Amino acid sequence: MKAGLLGDIHGNYLALRAVLDAARAANVEKLFITGDLVGYYFWPERVLELLEPWDALIVRGNHESMLVEARQDTERLAQIERRYGSGLRLALEKLSAAQVDWLAALPHPLEALLGDCRLLLCHGAPWDLDQYVYPDAEPAFLERCAVPGHDCVILGHTHYQMVRDSGAVRLINPGSVGQPRNRQPGAQWAILDTSTRQVTLCCEDYDFHSVALEAAARHPELPYLSEVLVRT
Repeated sequence: MKAGLLGDIHGNYLALRAVLDAARAANVEKLFITGDLVGYYFWPERVLELLEPWDALIVRGNHESMLVEARQDTERLAQIERRYGSGLRLALEKLSAAQVDWLAALPHPLEALLGDCRLLLCHGAPWDLDQYVYPDAEPAFLERCAVPGHDCVILGHTHYQMVRDSGAVRLINPGSVGQPRNRQPGAQWAILDTSTRQVTLCCEDYDFHSVALEAAARHPELPYLSEVLVRT
């Protein structure tokens, strides 16, 4: 079976639409999503709408956790907006209370069995959704992430694609759909063939310039939001 691995969408529906179109073309049957559906960019309601028809397992990311904090504390919301932009405020404004409740209740981590492939779906490290697991991490740290009893551990959070083996466990980060940070503009994701454990890292072209222009117009005080989308 072909599984689509993706995450760190961050409200960027144009990027997500490109990934889902490619997933359909590749006959992907199920999605595994590493969290951070919201935050940074501006179309959270369209992200949820695009995902609705798919068979998907989703874990909570740190931006979903911040969404809960922002919902309960206006000063925390203002603090988040100063650092990350208006993405979470727009999520609170555009999503229904039921949708916000659903995001808040997402689990972390989440075990799954697809065929005979045993998966552990995370955002950050298995023990801490806000812990970064970078491609150049020390082998001992990767070994800690390679939780016994699983064939693959799927990670997000860093916005960098990665396939690393630690013992018998394959560690996979599909990169970021909405905000890749490796100076390769596009929408990143991955395909896992659960029968062979083969991973294909993918990057889809889309109109990232329009998203960058929107970010620059909304947040001239946060140039990173636009620059990260187009830098090479």
